[in-house]
Amino acid sequence: MMNLTLSNEKIYTGSLLLVNAEYPIQDFGEEKLLPVTEDSEIRMKREAVYILRLIFEKIDCFDSIVPVSGYRSVKEQADIYETSLQDNGEDFTRKFVAFPYHSEHQTGLAVDLGLKKEEIDFICPDFPYEGICHRFRQEAPRYGFIERYPKGREEVTGIAHEPWHFRYVGYPHSEIMSTKNLTLEEYITFIRQFPYTGKHLKWSKEGREMEIFYVPAGTAGNTRIQLPDDICYQVSGNNVDGFVLTLQCKSV
Repeated sequence: MMNLTLSNEKIYTGSLLLVNAEYPIQDFGEEKLLPVTEDSEIRMKREAVYILRLIFEKIDCFDSIVPVSGYRSVKEQADIYETSLQDNGEDFTRKFVAFPYHSEHQTGLAVDLGLKKEEIDFICPDFPYEGICHRFRQEAPRYGFIERYPKGREEVTGIAHEPWHFRYVGYPHSEIMSTKNLTLEEYITFIRQFPYTGKHLKWSKEGREMEIFYVPAGTAGNTRIQLPDDICYQVSGNNVDGFVLTLQCKSV
């Protein structure tokens, strides 16, 4: 067995960060940002960019779907919020624009997408449930992206329905969330049912077998666990109270 030490500082890094009105972002990681496409000024975290490009290539949508907004700095988010207040009013802004430090766009893991048109609404781009946009939605969870703010879940997410807003959470989390119809808020709670010291969540599909469990943050500044030797694993903080570990098991 190998020993793994999880520093409490890492609670605020990873692909499963829950960022909303209650939990602000702590770590911005601007140095890890890349352009979403070769000719785009919009940036995201490296792993999210790589996967988004894979989906675009799979469905051949570079000429029909465009990234509208990706990573935003604190200043950019504050400017967008204030501008929307002036242009659209308080009710609209509170529904569709998060406060600075509470926006997923500040993680570098979120992207707003829109149909390619001469004029695109920056706050609410057109991304219908048909055609090429429907194909993107179908493929997204198979690679690591979710539609973050689905219709009917406004009370859970605190944000109005945003069919254009997608979030990279990584695989297999995206597919589990899609299959079980869970928002990120609900998934973070769901995973706590599978602690390191108890029964783990098993996920198997197309010969891939994975094991997922939750590790609460220790009170001494770090947490020590043991994993099997020579196993591939990923660690993500949840931005709340601990870590989610994903083990890549042997193919079945």
